[in-house]
Amino acid sequence: MPAGDLPVLIVGDVHGAFERLFAALKPYPADRWRTVFLGDLVDYGMFGVGCLRFARDRSNTDVLLGNHEAAMLWALRDSTRIGFWMSIGGQRHDLDELRSDEPLQRWLRGLPSLIRLPDRTLLQHCGNDGYLSLISLPESDPVKAINERVRDLLETGGEDQLWDVLSGPNVFATQPERLERWLELTGSRRVVFGHTPHRGAAPMRYHGGKAINFDGGLSRSHRLHQRGAPAQASVGPLPD
Repeated sequence: MPAGDLPVLIVGDVHGAFERLFAALKPYPADRWRTVFLGDLVDYGMFGVGCLRFARDRSNTDVLLGNHEAAMLWALRDSTRIGFWMSIGGQRHDLDELRSDEPLQRWLRGLPSLIRLPDRTLLQHCGNDGYLSLISLPESDPVKAINERVRDLLETGGEDQLWDVLSGPNVFATQPERLERWLELTGSRRVVFGHTPHRGAAPMRYHGGKAINFDGGLSRSHRLHQRGAPAQASVGPLPD
């Protein structure tokens, strides 16, 4: 079955939790699901690069750029940023592995920041409209324009700008006006994101499901993890 015809499986922030990720995906075979990772596969946990390779190689899978991938690429390019990257959970052995794996570097620098599904669901890393700072409006297709700008920045040493954008707080939970404007500008009916750990046992819905947060703290190594949160708070089918 073509990937476009498969049901969509969403994976929130993984942060190096390879074993929990593998267990959470067991009920969802890759050939039966289109899987979308919302970014932040690296840092805090010990197996960040392993998670990246797994996601890259899983069939019918898309991966979005997260702020921690941007920070890791920044540290790879500029050694003066390694200390900062490690302060946000970076594992030095992961950076060494990435440095020796040029195909993985190229793949990372080609990741999109936004995916708009055929049902007009917009997938992104953080629950924020700060992506608009990357382009000048009006644009006939802001999603395409933002992705093109992200790729340019990843190729030209603009990781610092991407870190700022992708680290934005979850404003959609409390500012419905900004959410509505973002949805209108991007031609979307709802937005799905991660980045900010929630406290629910399932993905957290806001404003009647127009915004859905899939970061349930999957990694037990994250400084903001919720010990009681089940994997289903971060990994599960896209709601109807």
